Amino acid sequence: MSTSRRTFIKAGAAAAGLAALGAMRVNALEFTRVAEIKPADRKLRLLFLGGTRFIGPHQVDYAVARGHEVTLFNRGKTNPSLFADLDNRRGDRAVNDYASLAEGEWDAIIDNSAHRPRWVREAAEAVKGRCDRYLFISSTGVYHPYDRNGIDENGTLAAAPDDIDPERITGANFGGLKVLCELEAEKHFPGKSTVIRPHLIAGPYDNSDRFTYWPIRIARGGEILAPPADDPVQWIDARDLAAFTIGSLERQLSGIYNAVGPEVGWTVAGLLHGIRSVVSNNAVFTFADQEFLTEQDIGGWMDLTVWIPPAGETLGMNTIDNRKAVADGLTFRPLADTARDIMLWWEKLPADRHQSPYAGLAADRETAILKAWHERS
Repeated sequence: MSTSRRTFIKAGAAAAGLAALGAMRVNALEFTRVAEIKPADRKLRLLFLGGTRFIGPHQVDYAVARGHEVTLFNRGKTNPSLFADLDNRRGDRAVNDYASLAEGEWDAIIDNSAHRPRWVREAAEAVKGRCDRYLFISSTGVYHPYDRNGIDENGTLAAAPDDIDPERITGANFGGLKVLCELEAEKHFPGKSTVIRPHLIAGPYDNSDRFTYWPIRIARGGEILAPPADDPVQWIDARDLAAFTIGSLERQLSGIYNAVGPEVGWTVAGLLHGIRSVVSNNAVFTFADQEFLTEQDIGGWMDLTVWIPPAGETLGMNTIDNRKAVADGLTFRPLADTARDIMLWWEKLPADRHQSPYAGLAADRETAILKAWHERS
C-alpha cells in the first residue's frame, strides 16, 4: 500500500443526459475559478449540435464566459429550458431536419452528438457557405483494438465492416463509425476541421457513472474491491475538455488531437488513493489480481470502472499519447477537484438516482467477491 500511495503522490506532484439535470443543474462555473476565465481576444459565433447533456453544458458555459455568441441546435427534449436565454434552434438530426438553421452564420460548429457519418454530412450541407470551421468530438475508440501502448494520433484506425449498418450503433462498429464521421468533417471542411478524441470523460453531469462510481463508492468507506494496483488508467475532466474544445477554435487549430489525461501516467492505486484523500478517511482497498477477477466474472469499464485489463485488444487503451494536445493547450485540473465536484453534484441528485448507479458493482456482489478473495487467500 505504501508503494502505491507514493506513486500517487509522485504523479500528483508531476501533474458522457441525466433526466433530472434541468431543475437541479448547478452552473458549471460554480466548479470553476470564474475570475480566471478571461474574455477571449476575438468573439466567435458558435453553433452547438446538442449542448444540453453531459459535456455540452460545460462547453456552453465556458464559451459564454469567454464572451462568445452561442447558438444551440437540438430536439428540445433533453433539458429544454437549460439555456433559455441563448439562441435555441429546434430540429432532429435523425430525420435530417435542419430547417431552423436556414438562416444564420457561424464561425464554427461544435458537434458532440454524431455517431453516424450521414449526420456530419447533412449538418455540413445544411450550413454550407455559412460556417467556417467544423469541430467534431470523436473518441479514442477509433483505435480499437488497442494493440500497443502509447498510441498517438497516427495510430491504426478501426475499420468499418463492409456490411455495416450506419443506423445501428454497436460495440463492433462504434470505432469505425466515428472514423467515418471524422472523414466527413474533413471532406466538407478541408483544412478547417478539428477532431478531438477524448478518453473516458469525468465530472458533474456524467450520465454513465463510469468514473463517478469510484468517488461515490469510496465515500461509503469500508473494504473496497479494486483492480490490480499498478495497472494504468486515463480520464479527462469534462471541464478540461470544454476549455480545450473552445480554445482550439479560438486558436484556429486544425487536425486531430487525443484529449486524454492526466498529463503523466497514473495507476489504479494512484487514482483510488487520490479520490480517497478527498471523500473518505476509512476506506481500505483490496487490490485483486486479474486471474481472480476473471474467475469471478468481473470485468473492467462497467464493473470496476475506469480500469480495463491491459492485455489483448485493450492493451493500450489506458496509455494513449496526449503530447500533441498538451503542446497545443490541453491542461488538467487536479484529481481532487474532479472528485470533490462530482460528490457535490451527486449529493444534489434524488434518492432513486443514488440507489441505481449506471455502472459499478452492486454492494451485495462486491461483498460476496471480497469474501471469496479472503477465503482463497
